[in-house]
Amino acid sequence: MPKKIPMRQCVGCREMKEKKSLIRVVKSPEGEVSLDFKGKLPGRGAYVCPDAACLKRARKSRALERAFETAVPAEVYVQLEEQMRDAGHE
Repeated sequence: MPKKIPMRQCVGCREMKEKKSLIRVVKSPEGEVSLDFKGKLPGRGAYVCPDAACLKRARKSRALERAFETAVPAEVYVQLEEQMRDAGHE
């Protein structure tokens, strides 16, 4: 029997994709929002494609703010943009 592949929905394009191909943004139990590259940090997670267009759409629709029910600091978006640039997913 083939192994089940975990799927998650991108908050930008709303498409279901493989969990490992997405970038996880997490809100810790203390309320701090940060990036989670290992997928192991505790807290509420939201996923975004490593694609600048998806990030732009998520930012415009305030999808991360709605997912976490809190304001997302601008530096989180800057970190996401840098991560995409470093990975070559502009």
